[in-house]
Amino acid sequence: MDKGLPFTIRVVTALLLLRESSQAGAGRNDDAGVDSRGQVEGLPTLTVTTILEDPYVMVRGAELEGYCMDLLGALAGMLRFQYRVKVVGDGQYGAVSAGGNWTGMIGEILRKEADIAVAPLTVTSAREEVVSFTTPFLQTGIGILLRKDTVSQEMSFFHFLSPFSKETWTGLLFAYLLTCCCLFLVARLSPCEWNEPKNEENHFTFLNSLWFGAGALALQGVTPRPQALSVRVVAVVWWLFTLALLAAYIANFTALLSSGSEQLPIQTFEDLVKQRNLEFGTLEGSSTFYFFKNSKNPIHQMIYEYMEKRREHVLVKTYQEAVQRVMDSNYAFIGESISQDLAAARHCNLIRAPEVIGARGFGIATTQASPWTKPLSIAVLKLRELGDLDYLRNKWWESSCLRQSRDRWSPLEPPALGGLFLALGVGLALGVLAALAELSNSSRLTAGHAKKSCCSVFIEEICTRLRIKEKARPSQETSGKANA
Repeated sequence: MDKGLPFTIRVVTALLLLRESSQAGAGRNDDAGVDSRGQVEGLPTLTVTTILEDPYVMVRGAELEGYCMDLLGALAGMLRFQYRVKVVGDGQYGAVSAGGNWTGMIGEILRKEADIAVAPLTVTSAREEVVSFTTPFLQTGIGILLRKDTVSQEMSFFHFLSPFSKETWTGLLFAYLLTCCCLFLVARLSPCEWNEPKNEENHFTFLNSLWFGAGALALQGVTPRPQALSVRVVAVVWWLFTLALLAAYIANFTALLSSGSEQLPIQTFEDLVKQRNLEFGTLEGSSTFYFFKNSKNPIHQMIYEYMEKRREHVLVKTYQEAVQRVMDSNYAFIGESISQDLAAARHCNLIRAPEVIGARGFGIATTQASPWTKPLSIAVLKLRELGDLDYLRNKWWESSCLRQSRDRWSPLEPPALGGLFLALGVGLALGVLAALAELSNSSRLTAGHAKKSCCSVFIEEICTRLRIKEKARPSQETSGKANA
C-alpha cells in the first residue's frame, strides 16, 4: 500500500497537468483567431449565401475568392465564428416574384436556408421590410456603361486647336506680333542691316517681318535674310522658340488623339433617352430596375417604360452577360456604378458615363431577428475605420486601365510654357540692345569725322531711321532769318 500511494499521486498529478495544458492550448487558440475555411470545435457556424460576380466572389480552382470572401474572413476573425459558403441556387439577388415570394439570396434567408448574405446586395426599402441589413460596406449608385466606339463623336472643325488652351494661343499670338515688331525695329536701327536710310530701301518692312515670323513657324526659310548681328539674334531666338513650341504642340496633339478624351455625347440619363442609336437595359429583377419603376422623375419613367416594353430584348440575366453585350453590340447597360468602374478597368474599350444617380450601398443581409446584425454592423464600421475596406477596394479594383484613366489629357496652359516665353522675351531684349549698340558705335565714328557731339549724331540717326521729323531746328532757322 505504501508503494501504491506514490504511484496514485503521480497519476493524479499527471492528469491535472494534462488538463491545464489542454485549457492553455484552448486559450491560445481563442487568442489566435479562427481559420475561415477550417472547422473549429465550439464556435458557431453560419451558412452564408452569395452570388458569383467579379470581383466580389469568383471561383478559383476548388475555392471561392474575391472582395466578399476577404470581407467575410475579416468579419469571422473579429466576431469569432466559422462559416460555410453556398452560391445562391437561382442566381438572383432578390426580388418579389409573381406569386408574392422572394427569389434569390433574400428568399434563401427568409426560408432559413442561409443565415446571412454577403454579396453586392443593394440595401432597398422593399428588402429592408423582410430582412435586416448591416451598415453598408461599399457605396455605389446607378450609372451607364458604354463602349467607347459606340459613343465616339466626330471631331470638331477646330479640333486642331485643342492641344493648347485659349490663353496659350493668345500668348502665342502676342509673342508672334511682338517678335515681328522687334524684328522690324531692330532692322531699322542697325546700321549693319540698313546703312543708308536716305538712299536705300529697308528690306525688313513690317509686312516682310510678319512674313519672316510666319515662315519660322512653318519651319521654312524666307527672304529677306538677316545680315546684322542684332537681327540674327532676334531671328535665332524666334526660331528656337518655334521649334520648342511645335514640339510641344505635336506631342500634345498626339496624346489627344490617342487618349480619346473627347467629351462623350452621352453624359446623363437624359442624353441616353434622347439618342436612338443605342439600346439600353439593366439586370432583370434587380434593385436598379425597381428604382426606375418607382421613381417619379419623368426621365426615369421614360427609361422604365422603354425597358418594360422591350423586356425580353433589353433586360439581361447576369452581370457578365450585360458586359459582354455592351462589348459586342450597340447596347448601354444601366447598373451599379462601382461594378461598371471595374468593367471599365478590366476592359479598356468600355467607359462609364459621368452621371451617377440613386446613391446607395451594399450591405450584409440577415434575418430580422438575427443576433448577428448589430455585431456585423459594428465590425464593418471598425474595418472602415482601420482602413481595411479601402485596402480591399484597391486590391480588387486596381488595373492598368485605371492607371491609364488617371493620366488625363489636358491642353497646355501658359504656366507650362512660361520658361519658353521668358526665353523669347530675353532674346528680344538682347536683340534690341545689340541694335542700339551697333547704332551707338556707328554714331561715335560719324561724330568723330564730322566733329559733332556723339549724342546729337546718335539722336539724329534714330530720328532718321524712324522717320521722326525734327521741329526744333526749322524753328531756329526761321528765327535766324527773321533776325537777319
